[in-house]
Amino acid sequence: MENNTTPTVQDVESRRLTKQDLWKIYINSQALACGFNYLKQEAPGFTMSMIPVIEKCYTTEEEKIEAYRRHTELFLTEARLSHIPIGIAAAMEERYALEGDIDPASINEVKTALMGPLAAIGDSLYHGTWRPILAGIAISLVIASNYTSIVGPLMFLILMAVSGQLLRHWGVFSGYKNGAKLVAQLQGSDIMQNFSQLTAIAAFTVLGGFASRFVSVNTPISYKAGETVVSLQSILDGLVPGLLALLFTGLVYWLIDKKKVSPNWLILAIMLFGIVGVWLKFLS
Repeated sequence: MENNTTPTVQDVESRRLTKQDLWKIYINSQALACGFNYLKQEAPGFTMSMIPVIEKCYTTEEEKIEAYRRHTELFLTEARLSHIPIGIAAAMEERYALEGDIDPASINEVKTALMGPLAAIGDSLYHGTWRPILAGIAISLVIASNYTSIVGPLMFLILMAVSGQLLRHWGVFSGYKNGAKLVAQLQGSDIMQNFSQLTAIAAFTVLGGFASRFVSVNTPISYKAGETVVSLQSILDGLVPGLLALLFTGLVYWLIDKKKVSPNWLILAIMLFGIVGVWLKFLS
């Protein structure tokens, strides 16, 4: 007697992901950094994010094991934007499990293709722009309160946490809904390019203000012109206020960006330079 294992329409529909399942993926994805290691990077956390998908869409232990193994391959990108490939992988796993019309190897191929672009976008916009702007505003609030208010630090923590969760939620739900075309739209969109340029301008403006406000480089060097004592610092401030701080900031940036000097070594060197400078009386 022949055993007909062809799934019914009801069976297929019951295995499709729902909004509730996407919320489960989103919750599981909070542990993306769990099990992080230098061999597979974020793969353990990515696999954990796929649990609701694999357990619902696949029916046999063999299929589930194959799917779990598929996601143990190396994966690494910016943590918040990593939820875009999580959503896309969920859509592709569902399609493969229910329709069987895609190559399962393409799931990892898409994930691998997205790692680099998403890391570049996330690191430049989230870590290189959004975080410094919020940190600068928070520091300004602390200084303005004479170091007594916690509004600045609380604002920084809350906004960073909320923005990160919004990106994670958007990544899972939009990644699942729109699939791989989402990233193609982001990369090819003039909106993303213009947004990147505008945020870069804003970041440089804010950081430029930080350099003049929070970097302090002063010299006590002075000389006599007749009966008048002329301060070198006052002359420099008359030409360009905060000129020494600006030049010093530019030097540090050049050493990090062009000469690839370690920031840790620079921090130590700056501390020693300040101590020696005050001791030899060319800094104050």
